[in-house]
Amino acid sequence: MLHNLRWGLGLALALSVVILLWWLNRPEPDHPAYLELYGNVDVRQVDLSFRVAGRLEAVSADEGDRVDPGDTIASLEREDFVDAVSLAEAELSAQQALLDALEAGNRPEEIGQAEAQVEQSRAALVFAEATLERQETLAERNIASHQLHDEAQMQVDLAVARLRAAEETLALLRQGPREEDKRAARAHRDALLVSLQLARRRLEDASLTAPNQGIVLTRIREPGAVISAGEPIYTISLSEPIWVRTYLDEPDLGHIHPGMNVTVSTDSGGRYTGQIGFISPVAEFTPRSVQTRELRTSLVYRVRVVVSEADNGLRQGMPVTVHVDLAANDE
Repeated sequence: MLHNLRWGLGLALALSVVILLWWLNRPEPDHPAYLELYGNVDVRQVDLSFRVAGRLEAVSADEGDRVDPGDTIASLEREDFVDAVSLAEAELSAQQALLDALEAGNRPEEIGQAEAQVEQSRAALVFAEATLERQETLAERNIASHQLHDEAQMQVDLAVARLRAAEETLALLRQGPREEDKRAARAHRDALLVSLQLARRRLEDASLTAPNQGIVLTRIREPGAVISAGEPIYTISLSEPIWVRTYLDEPDLGHIHPGMNVTVSTDSGGRYTGQIGFISPVAEFTPRSVQTRELRTSLVYRVRVVVSEADNGLRQGMPVTVHVDLAANDE
């Protein structure tokens, strides 16, 4: 039994030495120095349209033409938009004049005219009271009829009412316009100012300009057509930036990161420099363009490569190869 125990301990010790030696001399995991990814050029397209409706007057770009940012490539008939601006300017001018009159208050001449009306009404009241007094004296002596007395009393009441109205008018003129009326006039003026700005902006929108550098792919509408707001006039392929859409297997995910320099090559021999711009955080199945069963069922991650200084050699959907020199990027 002692012999068997010694033999067992020796075997265990030998096995431990073998495991230790294997651990110390185990092969390093593969670390590729170079990757090739296969993808397609993903050129962005944009549909250009007017923000306002109208009749198309002119189009100045044709299919295949290159356009630069700010180039006017189409325009609508402008008469209605110009008239809308003129109308908004006139309404704003009239309202501003009204507001200026309210803020300036009543003119001294208007106040003087109201004061003269008060004096005239006061003199008429004095005359009516004197007439009433004479009629009362005559009525007491039975010289005049009571009807004349009543008419004189009516004239006094009428003169009193006219004097009160004239005095109230004078008081209102001296106080000037109410603050509420001024605030309402200012608010209306501000609303008309916004309407004018909107009319001017609509006039500017009657011209269609290119937002970016690109090439006209399709000219959709022709002069004379009545179009609605948002209806496409052109389809433009943007020249910058040019993207390449490719996919990365999960085992290679740890070797790639945004900002890495890459080289993009085409089947015709073109070579371009680029950078890894985006790596999707979500796994997806290999696209259907890959027809083998093994790759179709694999999970991959979408990668976007931004190509710098691209030219007409890169076109929408073109297959390309992305070369990633891992050793050079690690330096």
